[in-house]
Amino acid sequence: MSEGTMQRRAQREQQSGRRVKRLARVLVCAAAVPLVAAGCSSDSGSDDGKDKGASASASKSASPSPTVRAAKYGKLPEACTVLSKKTLEDLAPKAKSGKEGNSDDISTRANCSWNSLDNNGVKGSQFRWLSVSLLRFDSDTTRGPADELAKKYYAKQVADAQSAEGAKGTKSEPVSGVGDEATAVRYDLKKKEGAFKQQTVVARVENVVLTLDYNGAGLAGDKTPSADDLMKDAQKAAKEAVASVTEANDTEKEGGSPSGSASKAPSESASKSDSDKASDKD
Repeated sequence: MSEGTMQRRAQREQQSGRRVKRLARVLVCAAAVPLVAAGCSSDSGSDDGKDKGASASASKSASPSPTVRAAKYGKLPEACTVLSKKTLEDLAPKAKSGKEGNSDDISTRANCSWNSLDNNGVKGSQFRWLSVSLLRFDSDTTRGPADELAKKYYAKQVADAQSAEGAKGTKSEPVSGVGDEATAVRYDLKKKEGAFKQQTVVARVENVVLTLDYNGAGLAGDKTPSADDLMKDAQKAAKEAVASVTEANDTEKEGGSPSGSASKAPSESASKSDSDKASDKD
């Protein structure tokens, strides 16, 4: 074999080796493609996880909807029926019937009053005035739970009774066994008709506040009634009226209706001042 032939063969073998190496590199790269794709797919899943985590974090940081404890009592009894016939005969014996006050929502605010004048002719007369006012509070997400709102109003009613205009010799004392809390306020009040003995009992039972006013006077020369006797009667009547509130709502529960709700605060008429009561007295 000639030298030239041997050189040409060597060149062909060298070129063939290069082709084999290039082919090997191509195959290696081709085999690596699925690995790269798999890596991309894995990265994509990681991003989704991050997105989910971020979404969950955003959800946690969002402010929760406000909640408030529901009111226990959802209704009021009819104000003119909270006292028994026997009690009315004792406290206002000559009253024909109760006078119901105006209210745009009797489930929230109600009141009734009785006037009694026992005319004894030349011996004078005995006058009695009795009033029961009821105010029920609903829970409100802005103002708070109904019973807490009732506590504030209860304190206000007691303070108003203690600072009544023209009152003389004001005395206050707690009353036990009447609702969740109760206070009795008494004072003397001089009017053109005569000397009046005023008794006020303010009581709270859950989310309802009851204010019972009872006053008496001896007119046209008749003797002034005993403040102690009037207060005893007023406390007895207040206890009976509170029981009527509880009974009205117990009856509602038995009927299957919820007794409490977390809704709006009492209507504007429910927050009227005691000036209405004062005008009724006069």
